[in-house]
Amino acid sequence: MALDIRADHVGSLLRPKKLLDAWDRHDRGEVSDEELERIEDEAIEHVLKLQRDCGVGVVTDGEFRRLSWLSNLHDHCDGLVRHDEPGYPPFWRGVGEKVANAEMPVKAIVCNGKLKARERLTGQETAFLGKHAGAPFKTSLAAPTMHINLYVEGVTDKVYADMQAYVDDIVAVYQDEVEGLAKDGCSYFQLDTLRYTQIIGDLDYANHGMSKEAMAAQTLASDNAVLKRAKAAGLTTGIHICRGNHRSAWATSGSYEAVAEGLFNGTEADRLLLEYDDERSGGFEPLRFVPKGKTVVLGLITTKTGQLEDKELLRRRVDEAAKYVPIEQLAISPQCGFASTHQGNLLSEDEERRKLELVAETARLIWG
Repeated sequence: MALDIRADHVGSLLRPKKLLDAWDRHDRGEVSDEELERIEDEAIEHVLKLQRDCGVGVVTDGEFRRLSWLSNLHDHCDGLVRHDEPGYPPFWRGVGEKVANAEMPVKAIVCNGKLKARERLTGQETAFLGKHAGAPFKTSLAAPTMHINLYVEGVTDKVYADMQAYVDDIVAVYQDEVEGLAKDGCSYFQLDTLRYTQIIGDLDYANHGMSKEAMAAQTLASDNAVLKRAKAAGLTTGIHICRGNHRSAWATSGSYEAVAEGLFNGTEADRLLLEYDDERSGGFEPLRFVPKGKTVVLGLITTKTGQLEDKELLRRRVDEAAKYVPIEQLAISPQCGFASTHQGNLLSEDEERRKLELVAETARLIWG
């Protein structure tokens, strides 16, 4: 049975300065692997207590062992190497666009061999959480199709005859991974993806000439293949429909209307984590397609700035959403993570804490 969590959050949290400094010193050979792990452990124990104290319904390790939300496949799979060509041109918009775009373009990673996990993608993370979480805990991975940019013609097609064969191998790696999560005590697994908002927006992210219809079909099928395996292992499943999150900047905008019927009805996810912090997401009308049995987690609280939302306004927005889906099927969260990349969004740790407290307080106000 799926977890009934009213105060949710996407997962990533601001990395403390001590942890960022330790990563830098480790890269320079000044900190051993053992010392880095000790510093990571301490930072995670601290942030677990923070979440419990704030009163949210599920905790994470803040992604404190990752450089970014995309890192796990890169860090734990054979068949991937750094590519000589630059990655993406600047495409960030919004509050942090100058900072975000100044860090682009980045060197790309390319698949040049058969994908094979050397070890569990989240094994170190969930083993530690199983012992120290002190509450139901969640882990997440970037959805399989978020890695299709690593398929480079002239390199990857020497190994995989086509894109689908490559995606199928990522799915297989993920299916093995989720079966290990339950053994570690994880109760909630989430996929994070921008692919659906690419379809409704204007971001050209490694489309490889596919139509939007083909992108939607491929994304839904690969996500479901992983989510079904997670449900079979007894995990609550979620999918976060992201719009881009780096240094308080965003990448896409547009209403969910174009994908709502197929996605909301077709996904195997128990929980739909949707960004609704500003007008970029459109109205709540697409929620009319949400079937019984699924929970919509309304991302009403922004992680882009430290300004705190008004609790009564949040309650009114939940009431507005309840015109389209029963309030018993609703929950609340921040719109995205606070640090999808290790650099983090442009707010303080104290502002982050107050945002998490607001999530919990608003949930209690609405659902008791």
